[in-house]
Amino acid sequence: MRVAVLFIAVCAASSVWAQETCTVYGVSDGDTVKVRCSQGKQVTIRLSGIDAPEKKQPFGQRSKQNLSALVFSKLVTVETKKLDRYGREIGKILVDGVDANLMQVQRGFAWHYKAYEREQPAIDRKVYADAENEARAARRGLWADVEPVPPWEFRHKKK
Repeated sequence: MRVAVLFIAVCAASSVWAQETCTVYGVSDGDTVKVRCSQGKQVTIRLSGIDAPEKKQPFGQRSKQNLSALVFSKLVTVETKKLDRYGREIGKILVDGVDANLMQVQRGFAWHYKAYEREQPAIDRKVYADAENEARAARRGLWADVEPVPPWEFRHKKK
C-alpha cells in the first residue's frame, strides 16, 4: 500500500502519468500522432500544450508535414498525463531529448493552447508562450497569414 501511495505521489509531483519509448508510425495532423510501444502496444497521442490548425484550415497540411518531418518513423520518448474525451493520451513527444510539441510552436505550425496551460508545468507554460510570441513576431508559418484563425474558433464555427 505504501509503495502505491508513493508511486502516485511521485507521478503527481512530476505531472507525468507514464513515460515510454515508442516509434511513431502515423501522423494524423499537426498535433496528433500514432505510436507503437513495447509489446506492440499502439497508442494515439494528442500533443499537450499546443493546438495546430485543422487539416482544412490554412497551414493545416503544412503543420502535419512539419510534425511528420520531426517525428515520423523515429524512436521517441512519450510522456503522457491523461486521456482526453476521445480516449487519446495527452502528452509530450521528445525526439533525442527535443520537445516536438514546442518545435511545432517555434516553427509557427501550432498555437500555445492557453485554454489548457494550467495543466502544463510552469516552465513549459512560459517557454511555449514565449515561443508563440517569437514565431508571431517573426511571421513564421501560420503567422504569415494576415488573420490566422485559431483552430478552436474554426472548430466552433463548423458546429
